[in-house]
Amino acid sequence: MSTLDATSRPQDEPSRSRLRAETPPAHHWRRWVDDAAPEDAADAPGAGEPVEMTQTPPPPPVAAPAAAPAAPTDATAPAPPPEPVDPESPYRVLIVEDDRGQALFAQSVLHGAGMQAEVQMQSDGLLDTMRRFRPDLVLMDLHMPGKDGMSLTMLLRQQPEYLHLPIVFLTGDPDPERQFEVLESGADDFLNKPIRPRHLIAAVSNRIQRARQRSQALQAPRPSVNTDTGLPTRSFVLQQLADSLQRQSRGGLFFVEVNSALSLRERYGYAVFEHLMNQAGRQLASAASPHPVARLNDNSFLMLADSVDEATLAALAQQLRDGLAGHDFQTRPNEVLKLRGSVGYTALSLGFADAGSALEAIERAVLQARLKPDSLAEFVPAEVDDDAPRISLEDGQFELAYQPIVAVAGSDQAQYQVLLRMRQPDGSLLPASQVIPAAELAGGIAQIDHWVLEHALYVLAERQAAGPSLRLFVSQSPRSLARESHAQWLLDALRARGIEGTSLVIDLRLADALIHTVTLRQFCQQLMPAGVQFCLSQFEPGAEADALLTQLPLGFVRVSSKYASAHADPVLRDQLRGIIDNAHRQGLQVIGQQIEDPQAAAAMWMGGVDFIQGNLVQAVGSELGFDFHNAVL
Repeated sequence: MSTLDATSRPQDEPSRSRLRAETPPAHHWRRWVDDAAPEDAADAPGAGEPVEMTQTPPPPPVAAPAAAPAAPTDATAPAPPPEPVDPESPYRVLIVEDDRGQALFAQSVLHGAGMQAEVQMQSDGLLDTMRRFRPDLVLMDLHMPGKDGMSLTMLLRQQPEYLHLPIVFLTGDPDPERQFEVLESGADDFLNKPIRPRHLIAAVSNRIQRARQRSQALQAPRPSVNTDTGLPTRSFVLQQLADSLQRQSRGGLFFVEVNSALSLRERYGYAVFEHLMNQAGRQLASAASPHPVARLNDNSFLMLADSVDEATLAALAQQLRDGLAGHDFQTRPNEVLKLRGSVGYTALSLGFADAGSALEAIERAVLQARLKPDSLAEFVPAEVDDDAPRISLEDGQFELAYQPIVAVAGSDQAQYQVLLRMRQPDGSLLPASQVIPAAELAGGIAQIDHWVLEHALYVLAERQAAGPSLRLFVSQSPRSLARESHAQWLLDALRARGIEGTSLVIDLRLADALIHTVTLRQFCQQLMPAGVQFCLSQFEPGAEADALLTQLPLGFVRVSSKYASAHADPVLRDQLRGIIDNAHRQGLQVIGQQIEDPQAAAAMWMGGVDFIQGNLVQAVGSELGFDFHNAVL
């Protein structure tokens, strides 16, 4: 392995090492920056023209590598905690390139802009170099001996500390399919060779600047107490939960849901309801003391009992329930009210991967608690059926298919549902209904969801650049949406690629939303400022399902597939009309799915549905060429 010393650039003056990329040193290379003085470029003919990689001027002298402490050779060894980055420190770029001439060219350009750049010329030992050099950005070559650039990128993305590290490819490969594969592997962008030095400097420095700003925002201290409720904030308790799981502490996590919240809000109004919930929070905090309680949602609270005997969890859950039910709550003068609550809880020793997984477990438990006479339920992990068929996620190849969603009144808006498929080695295709449960069981659903969204964003960016607008409906698992990094990654990807947020609709399945209301609502609130929309799928009416239409910031409702036969069943037909009327009152648009024949389409149209999809319109396929302009029922 040949590694070039990042600090080995000429030091003409003592302050040179403190210069940032925006204020490069005043020497020969400065002719490439915007504030270059005229005399800097006078002696550089063709300085504004593209520079071929093989015709570069001599780079600054490069010293021999300095002796470094021996790095661990185990690529899987955990990385040390990242040190805070000084926002005024020079930008650090790792150049992964096996061609020495091109590597030195890029290093010289970045050095000239005041950055620290180091070269890694072999794929072996990349992780060791990353942990030693701690780059702000990796400039990756596509073709490398051993592992190629895409394989190295996927290797880096598997390390939690490099999940958001900017990775930019610098390649001369003009194949658009290869560029798609580059983005698919986890890269943020690609630059084409030959590249103007000024373009290289701008592309690198802008990405690093945004990454540092994001890192500073994430590291900023958050308030630990909600000034409105007087309780610990949700983010504070969730962080305490994450720390407990990392320490493998024993104890319990409790989800308390105040019953009949919708009725209370309708009866007393929003202001009185909020006053009631604040009182309920203080009463729960008193019953839970000394354990922290945070308000999660309109009518739900989270309590973390760290380092307690797990044999006492049932008694603690009962204590929370009775502490709420035994208190008189003031609503109006001379009027008191009793509140009842359902409590779901789980032991921390079950080995949850993260706070999102634990929150998912107690959301499942509280759903069961609603149905029990004592309103208490403990989370019990599902048992694996040894006789169930196994699906190998490693042997198959994931593919995406598309189905048009057509407006019954006609529209030029092109929109498709994105459907996941997995092609097995024998050529057969497995639908998402089989792949998703297998992925959740294997713990790989987050990676699949990320892959699907990455592909969808690529399609949206490509079509947006071509002109006609496109809208894609993409299903995501609540386990993925519970990860805070998932929402932030999606926001960053939309912004970096200039994608209109309204062109993306996240599909939320009703069965998931009933269990994970808090998780999904938090995710939706993070994405709403970007214009991302949401669709509640497989919808069937019911008190809790109807409440979701007001609790989640939805734009669309896709009714259950059973309503495709509403034309032959008067009960289903009446239910369908009720769903559509209710959704329209909430300002939502309704999609009818699996429409296979004209009678089903006519029933949907008469019921007032806004969109239909199914084989009557067009079967699922791999193309996006449907003629929406002429598709009218």
